[in-house]
Amino acid sequence: MSRRVRRRCAAADKGKRTVPSVSVPPVVVDWTSLPDDTVVQLFSYLNYRDRASLSSTCRTWRALGSSPCLWASLDLRSYRVSTSTAMALSSRCGDLQSLRLRGADSVFAISSLRARGLREICADGCRALTDATLAVLAARHEALQSIQIGPEQLDRVSSDALRNVAVCCAQLRRVRLSGLREIDGEAISAFARHCPDLEEVTFLDCGNIDEGAIGKISSLRFLSIAGSRNVKWATASLSWSKLPKLLGLDVSRTDISHIAVSRLLSQSKSLKLLCGLNCPSVEEQEMHNPIFSKGKLLLTIFTDILKKVASFLLPHSSTDSKVVFDQWRCNVKHKDRCLADMMTWLEWILSQSLLKVAETNPHAMDEFWLKQGASLLLSLVRSGQEDVQEKAATALATFVVIDDENANVDPARSEAVMKDGGIPLLLQLARCCRESAQSEAAKAIANLSVNAKVAKAVADEGGIAILTNLARSMNRLVAEEAAGGLWNLSVGEEHKAAIAMAGGVKALVDLIFRWREGNDGVLERAAGALANLAADDKCSLEVARSGGVHALVMLARSCKAEGVLEQAARALANLAAHGDNNGNNAAVGQEAGALEALVQLTCSQNEGVRQEAAGALWNLSFDDRNREAIAAAGGVEALVALARDCTNASEGLQERAAGALWGLSVSEANSIAIGREGGVGPLLALARSEVEDVHETAAGALWNLAFYSGNALHIVEEGGVPVLVNLCSSSGSKMARFMSALALGYMFDGRMDEVAIMGTSGEGSSKGACFEGARRMALKHIEGFVGTFSHPNLFSLAAASSAPAALSHVAEAVFIQEAGHLRCSGAEIGRFVSMLRNPSSILRACAAFALLQFTIPGGRHAAHHAALLQKAGAARVLRGAAASATAPIEAKIFAKIVLRNLEHHQSESSA
Repeated sequence: MSRRVRRRCAAADKGKRTVPSVSVPPVVVDWTSLPDDTVVQLFSYLNYRDRASLSSTCRTWRALGSSPCLWASLDLRSYRVSTSTAMALSSRCGDLQSLRLRGADSVFAISSLRARGLREICADGCRALTDATLAVLAARHEALQSIQIGPEQLDRVSSDALRNVAVCCAQLRRVRLSGLREIDGEAISAFARHCPDLEEVTFLDCGNIDEGAIGKISSLRFLSIAGSRNVKWATASLSWSKLPKLLGLDVSRTDISHIAVSRLLSQSKSLKLLCGLNCPSVEEQEMHNPIFSKGKLLLTIFTDILKKVASFLLPHSSTDSKVVFDQWRCNVKHKDRCLADMMTWLEWILSQSLLKVAETNPHAMDEFWLKQGASLLLSLVRSGQEDVQEKAATALATFVVIDDENANVDPARSEAVMKDGGIPLLLQLARCCRESAQSEAAKAIANLSVNAKVAKAVADEGGIAILTNLARSMNRLVAEEAAGGLWNLSVGEEHKAAIAMAGGVKALVDLIFRWREGNDGVLERAAGALANLAADDKCSLEVARSGGVHALVMLARSCKAEGVLEQAARALANLAAHGDNNGNNAAVGQEAGALEALVQLTCSQNEGVRQEAAGALWNLSFDDRNREAIAAAGGVEALVALARDCTNASEGLQERAAGALWGLSVSEANSIAIGREGGVGPLLALARSEVEDVHETAAGALWNLAFYSGNALHIVEEGGVPVLVNLCSSSGSKMARFMSALALGYMFDGRMDEVAIMGTSGEGSSKGACFEGARRMALKHIEGFVGTFSHPNLFSLAAASSAPAALSHVAEAVFIQEAGHLRCSGAEIGRFVSMLRNPSSILRACAAFALLQFTIPGGRHAAHHAALLQKAGAARVLRGAAASATAPIEAKIFAKIVLRNLEHHQSESSA
């Protein structure tokens, strides 16, 4: 519990009297004694899966679960409806009136439901739908009054199938189809002849349409051809203006002319509403020459839609135009049927058109979205029509995204939704019992939460608990979008603990086990959220406790999707990044197959996967057992190959490849193996990078390699001295300069000389001369590096005074903060102690400077280094260096500071 919550609770309890507790006997509720009507009402609030679970508890509830009122409508979009599934449901579908489903295979299977009285069917995802399937559907459901198929392209459906629908389904009142290539006159005329009650026709995004034939459907009240092409507007305006009952016409996203719009509005006696959103020709003319038609409503992008609708519905009301749809819904019972039908149809076409506009994201739409688009969509989310609600929520999820590939969200658009009260509204929709609405609402919340301000509003409104609950859903689409919401929310450090407290970590881990195969979207989002959470120390422990290590390693080993692998590797990297704070680093390494999988991922064709895998291996290599296990799994060879191949890759990949080699090179065997495998060349190439993070990490790896004479000679032979000299003298990173100087010190402190002499004995004196030149160059720049930390006034004062304060001032001035994270072995500390006796005063000063950095109190490993120095008997050597008559003043002062540091650590350890 946070301090703020504790204070709030304390304030709430202030002044209250303590009331003795009274023992209340537990109340036993017999659920089977509930009235039948109550049980049926309870069932109506449940999804099909929960309804089936309750029905299986006893015979009475099984009978009640089959009540016809519960099976008047079915939404099967979340399920794959096969013929066998349909047959299993058929006993309950005798009174089925309305059906929603997804996929052409599902449409084919619904004949097995034996729902002869079916009145309404709505299907999406039917790109593979054929004439034959549609004809069978119509023949077996002659009572159909509404058929809606879309919004996908129906390339395999022809006019022949439409004629069959018209002939078989004479009671049709509504036809909504999309993506047809051609709708000929015979098909449309068939509707006019056989369907006398046909009131609404929608042909979205279709190709060729016989405009004149539409004019023969005399019963038509509402017509939409939004997004359709090749329309002959002269013919259309002449024919459609004669339709005696036409109330509403939607020509959005078409190339209709301003003249055609004017003709339709002026010549049609019945037309009340014409919607022309995103019609460039009309919008351009409307800005200069607007059409005025009394008693009729023309809606375009550049008109205030809500204000116009308000003036049309409530001409004498001062009601805020943003709530005009809400007010109409409240008073709908008092309105005439024509107006009610028109507003219902307007909501539907607006939801369709705004979603399409959001998907295409045309230019010059910012003003529309900010001024009225967001408010309009939120008004539609409050609609009583389920389809409108879902489309509006999808549009909200879509219009805020300006770069889907990089998950970039327009901050002004997302904040406009928040300011108009969109967050509580969407969370309310996410809590409803309809899984399709839950999915779309969660998607909108997820996308909006990319914005940090909106993410805070979502958290403040209880969104974390709602999304966590949805992540437990047995519906894959709902769980996927909820996981996406938690992924985006977990970016904020302030939300991580709240997600863990709400049970989000366990829910995400369970998602991976539940949808482990063939559900890449769910797995990527769950792994991405866990990766963000694992970056927090406390949350990382919760991830491990919840089985997250096993789940993530399972993904890394068995999944083929690159997005999932990248997030799984990133999560493992973050789990292993907490060092000594928890045991997750060791836990990841001990998980069966983890290290082998990560090594294998460094060979992936996807750069993001390689980068995260290398980062994970870098973090894991800080554990001694992991380091050797990585090498045993082929990590040295894989990482050297990665470093060799990534010279033209992203900076992140270069840094992590060098970092992983740096981590492995801590041990002698690995360091020698890296040199033998050819790792020196790739690391020198990375050390030439202009990017500080890259060349700093490469310098660290080269410092470790240079400890061993064979590697040091390789560095010299491959032209490494000028590279290290350049870093030592000109890098903007103090750490890069420091480690480069140390590497050069290792290379030329005399231990490499014997190896170098053996290597050059058969090649004459020229190579020996080159070696000597390299040595002089290295020492010169080591001296220059140490000299950059020289402060003459401070050093003179420290040399003349024995006061501890003077040494403290020098130590503070020369301390490199990041050097406190470096950890040296006993052999390395011993090397620096030996260097204090080196004939070269430059190397003595360098060694004293290094030991100063490693022992400064407060450094992460300072006490460890001090203990190693004590064990090596370094105090005597340091006193000698501090008193040396021939040593430069820097070496003397640095040695004194190291002695002071040792005394400090010794007193602390004894205390």
